[in-house]
Amino acid sequence: MIFQDIKERIDYKTALIALALVTIGIISVYSATYDARAAEIFHKQVLWVGVGVLALAIMAAVPFRLLQLVSYPAYFLSILMLVIVLILGRTVSGSMSWFNLGPLRLQPSEFTKITTVLALATYLARSDVSLKKIRDLSIAAGIVLLPVTLIMMQPDTGTAIIFFGMFFPVLFWGGASRFTLVAIVAPVGTAVAALFGTTPFLTAVILFGVLIYLTQEDRIAAAAVFSLTVLIGVSVQFIYEGLKHYQQKRIATFLDPNADPLGAGYNILQSKVAIGSGGFFGKGFLRGTQTQLNFIPEQWTDFIFCVPGEEFGFLGAATVLLLFMALLIRGVTIGSVVKNRYGGFVAIGLTAVFATHIFLNIGMSIGLLPVIGVPLPFLSYGGSALLSAMTMVGILMNLYANRKEY
Repeated sequence: MIFQDIKERIDYKTALIALALVTIGIISVYSATYDARAAEIFHKQVLWVGVGVLALAIMAAVPFRLLQLVSYPAYFLSILMLVIVLILGRTVSGSMSWFNLGPLRLQPSEFTKITTVLALATYLARSDVSLKKIRDLSIAAGIVLLPVTLIMMQPDTGTAIIFFGMFFPVLFWGGASRFTLVAIVAPVGTAVAALFGTTPFLTAVILFGVLIYLTQEDRIAAAAVFSLTVLIGVSVQFIYEGLKHYQQKRIATFLDPNADPLGAGYNILQSKVAIGSGGFFGKGFLRGTQTQLNFIPEQWTDFIFCVPGEEFGFLGAATVLLLFMALLIRGVTIGSVVKNRYGGFVAIGLTAVFATHIFLNIGMSIGLLPVIGVPLPFLSYGGSALLSAMTMVGILMNLYANRKEY
């Protein structure tokens, strides 16, 4: 009976998936730093794994109601930390996003993703809140836009995009109208299309124009959304010219990596070579030429996916992708079975954060997306990212354990 109760409450499936990914991450970081004279990086990552497992256990065991109770205070504390880091933080890779804690560094924005999901879930779970009301939708958007604004001031575009990637699935889960969802996607989709030229831009305008017309609930609102969509698309060129030089180079490299093969396009080209050269079975552990000869600078961070892709081939890369898929399916499943409305929003929000990270990181590793500095959960070197990911897994396990509570 006791064993049955433990089995009912402990989400061992999610825990095993996370631990399998962490194990692959440790192996990959070890390989990436093996011939780079960066053993200290591997040792730090092992330390963060220990801290992460502790965080997972704590978040899985904390009383469910307490988690909901501290959602707003945790959110406002994280906002305060984002303000402080702009004043006292350390600049790394062009972004003032870090605090120094002795030999370690902490990135507040990684944890703000979690607190924003918790705060957004707390607000949307209220019985008097409806996403069909402009006022309630605006407040929900404000909860997300406040940290995004502060993060963009660092600037850290990659992390800011994660918030938008989380917001859309939460709105969908919360019952937002089809028009609302189209109104959010249309300007973004048109802006991206505009980067590729006039023909893709016009195609996107026509496509989204039709979708806006088919889903519109009010002609004035539809006209306003369509006008905003076109305006944003037209403004892309002006916005592009206002970006920092390194940001422009990343976008240009995304559009044509071969334009600067020894400069901005170098990492993407070498990453594609590493993954492609792995073949079906890979070159073997510690035998990846791109990895061991350090063709990709600091490969243990954003381009860590190259390591299993090169050294363990298609089988290694597919294993990583299947584990990530299992994690995402698990997160959506937990969101579906949990009886508490707040818990459902949290599960979907955290799963969306994972999904956005995975999509962006692997997309840039294989050259389908621009390099925007987004780590791969559980695999990339970085204490803040790993601790954040393990904390999110702990929360998902907590939701599963309390899934029958209303």
